[in-house]
Amino acid sequence: MRGEIDSSSGYESFAVEFLERRCIGIGVKEVKEWAKSLPHGCSVIDVGCGPGFPLAEALLAEGLNVFGVDGSPMLVGAFRKNLPNNPVSCEAVQRSKFFDRTFDAVLSWGLVFLLEAEDQRHLIQRFGDILKPGGRLLFTAPVRIAVWNDAMTNVESRSLGAEEYRRLLAEAGFVVCREYEDVGENHYYEAVKQ
Repeated sequence: MRGEIDSSSGYESFAVEFLERRCIGIGVKEVKEWAKSLPHGCSVIDVGCGPGFPLAEALLAEGLNVFGVDGSPMLVGAFRKNLPNNPVSCEAVQRSKFFDRTFDAVLSWGLVFLLEAEDQRHLIQRFGDILKPGGRLLFTAPVRIAVWNDAMTNVESRSLGAEEYRRLLAEAGFVVCREYEDVGENHYYEAVKQ
C-alpha cells in the first residue's frame, strides 16, 4: 500500500462535484435488475455507497434492507440525509468492519478499480467473508488491464483485468454467473458465493 490510506479514494475533495454528477443515473437500470433477482427483505451492503442516490435508493425501492459504507465524510453525510433510516458507516473499505455481520448481497459500483491492486485483492476476499452462502455480488471494473488517473479526482486507478478478477472471485469462493456492460461502458461482474 502507498503510505497513508485516503479513506475516500480522493472523493472527499470533490464530493460537491460528485454529488452533482452522480444524479445522471448510469448504472441504475442494471442495479435494479440485479436487485429484482434478490429475495425481498434481504440484507445488502453497498460498499462505496456515496450519497445513497441513485443506487442504494434503487435497492430500497425493490424492498431490500440496505447498509452503506463509504470513506468520504461528506458523502456519508449526504447518505444520512437522503436515506435517514438506513445504517451507514464512514470508514475506508480497506479497514471496514462491515458492521461485523454477514449479508445476503454486496454491491460495489465504481469503487474496486480506485484501490491499489493489493487492496482490490483483499476486498474481493472480504466480499466472500461477509456474504452468506448463496449470497450475491455485483461490482464494476474494466475488462482490460489498465492504469489511468480518475477523471474527477486525478487519483491513479487500475484495472486488474477480467481474467484476474475472475481468478480472484474463484479464490474467494464465487462463481461468476454473468458479465455485461451498461451505456456508460461500466463492466459488471455478477457472482454467487458457493
